[in-house]
This record gives sequence, C-alpha cells and structure tokens, in this order.
Amino acid sequence: MEKLINDFSFGLFIWQVVIFVGLILLLKKFAWKPILDAVNEREEGIKNALLSAENAKKEMQNLKSDNEKLLAEARAERDALMKEAREIKDKMINDAKVEAQATGEKMIEQAKAAITSEKNAAMAELKNQVSSLSLEIAEKVLRDELSNKEAQTKLVEKMLGDAKLN
Repeated sequence: MEKLINDFSFGLFIWQVVIFVGLILLLKKFAWKPILDAVNEREEGIKNALLSAENAKKEMQNLKSDNEKLLAEARAERDALMKEAREIKDKMINDAKVEAQATGEKMIEQAKAAITSEKNAAMAELKNQVSSLSLEIAEKVLRDELSNKEAQTKLVEKMLGDAKLN
C-alpha cells in the first residue's frame, strides 16, 4: 500500500476520473436506457402475468361455481327423471294388476258358465238314462204281469174302473 501512496500521480487521477465520468455518460446515454427499458418491460410483464393469473383464478372460480350449478341442475333433472320412472313403473304394475284381475274374473266367470252348462248337460243325460231305465223296468214288470191271461184281464178291468172314476 505504501507503494500506491508513493506512486500517486495527480494527473493520472484526473484522467481516470475524466474517463470514469465519460464512461458513466456513455453508459447513461447508450446502455442505461436500454437496461432500464428491459427492467421496466420485465416489471410490466410480471405485472401482466400477475393480473392474468388473478383473472384466471377469478375465471376458474366462476367456472367452478358454474360447474356446481350445472351439477346441481343435473342432479335435480336426474331426480325428476327417476321419480317419473318410478311413477311410470308403479302405474304399469297397477295397470297390469288390474288387467290380470279383470282377466282372472273373466276366466272365473267362463269357468262357472262352463261348469253350469256341463252340470245341466250331465243332469239331462242322467234324466234320460233314468227315464230309459224306468221304461225298461216298467216294460219288464208289465211283461211279467201280462204274461198270463187272467192277470191281464184283471189289470184291464182295474184300469177301466179307475178311468170311469176320474
């Protein structure tokens, strides 16, 4: 350090100051403004990016609320459709029950009518068989009674007597 103090030259110092000031003026004129412009541009870019991020955040919140509204509407619509489907299902089941009951009653009535007609047919056939059996029995009894002549004459006289009384 002592060497620096001993070698100090006032002229050299002035020239160094003049060159330093000139360098500062040159830097101010040619380099300082572009550097400040670049810094200002960067600052503006950062501000714009922050504003864009804030706007995007607000837009995301709006979209989120819109999505929630759409989900709520979709749920309400789904619930309404499910309710309508249940009502249609219940109506179809009730209609099927009513139709089945009506068909069952109709079948029961037809069965009753068929049973009644079968019963009447069986009764008529039974009456026919009873009457034919009665006639056969009466014919056999009459043949036995009328086989001899004396019994035949008694029967005819008896019938004539009964006929006169009436």
